[in-house]
Amino acid sequence: MSTQGSNDDKSTMNFDRPYSLIDGATGELIEFSEAIEAQHTIAKDKSYPIDERLEAFEDIIDSEVGDTTLWRARNLEREFGLRQLYLKFEGGNPTGTQKDRIAFAQAMDALRRGFEAITVATCGNYGVAIALAASLAGLRCLIYIPENYHTKRIKEMTDLGSEIIRVPGDYENAVSTSKEDANKLELYDANPGGENLALQLTAYGQIAYEIYDELRDAPNSLAVPVSNGTTLAGIYRGFLSLYRRGKTSRIPRLVAGSSYRKNPIVQAYVHNLANCIDLKPEKIRETDINEPLINWHSIDGDLALTAVRESRGWATDSTDRNMMSFSRMIREKEGMSVLPASTAGLIALIDQHQKESLTKDRYVAVLTGRKS
Repeated sequence: MSTQGSNDDKSTMNFDRPYSLIDGATGELIEFSEAIEAQHTIAKDKSYPIDERLEAFEDIIDSEVGDTTLWRARNLEREFGLRQLYLKFEGGNPTGTQKDRIAFAQAMDALRRGFEAITVATCGNYGVAIALAASLAGLRCLIYIPENYHTKRIKEMTDLGSEIIRVPGDYENAVSTSKEDANKLELYDANPGGENLALQLTAYGQIAYEIYDELRDAPNSLAVPVSNGTTLAGIYRGFLSLYRRGKTSRIPRLVAGSSYRKNPIVQAYVHNLANCIDLKPEKIRETDINEPLINWHSIDGDLALTAVRESRGWATDSTDRNMMSFSRMIREKEGMSVLPASTAGLIALIDQHQKESLTKDRYVAVLTGRKS
């Protein structure tokens, strides 16, 4: 199958138990073990000593976040003639995306540092992840959303007790407003590109450690869909640490995929620019398919661009049509239901293989979202 083509796409609720939330669906109550139920009760209860709350919340993270499936995609191997292709399915996290990794890490950090509330700007997935983590940790949660943006995930956020603040303008303005209020109101700032960047990169670096645990070495190449670039940059930091400690024989080539001409990271790579350059906001057309990927300003874009180049990787973009096609193919051939935008990294990997056959080796594509 060719991956080429033109771009013609175009009431707050109290609860006693955690929720499983997946993109495109409302929260569905799930059963946890009695031990996890007990930890949830302790973590959110301010009458308990902080060390007991932290220990309980850490137990919840260990039990529910990360350690996602690494699946050998034998049917896709046959389809495209790749030697070994693995899919790292981040949709297995509680709210259905990799965002849970940084959301829970930052809620834990907020608890440790004595914050009573946490804030973030979002267009959807990250807000639900923060809302769930904050609710389990007993933190007030303020979520800033562009006033003209509509997503069914907002109900999930409010059901989890979060307060929604509508902000004029676009996502980037919502981030700025959230950051400003974090400083004024002494809120924990969970936005990308802030003082908690190192924590976010470390949380995403766990993806590299989990892949290493399964493969016992780094793959030849690792493909990731990119928006702000934080996930890819964190995975690169994780593999860099493993390599420097002598755990792996190499650092994988990092492959970035995103929406067609709508992401500064990919555009900087394609045009051989030294750094990411902001795109023109009026030229960005959002669709239901590309929304998780597009940005006129990638907040951690330079980190991701550096990771791609230093690892001798590459970056390319994909149309909505191709992302939809790959999402269907993964469902039909491998039984995984993934967000179409989540396939952008895999498309970039396969596209290169079709242009110039990749060597017989092991390859990993990170699928960052689950579709109901």
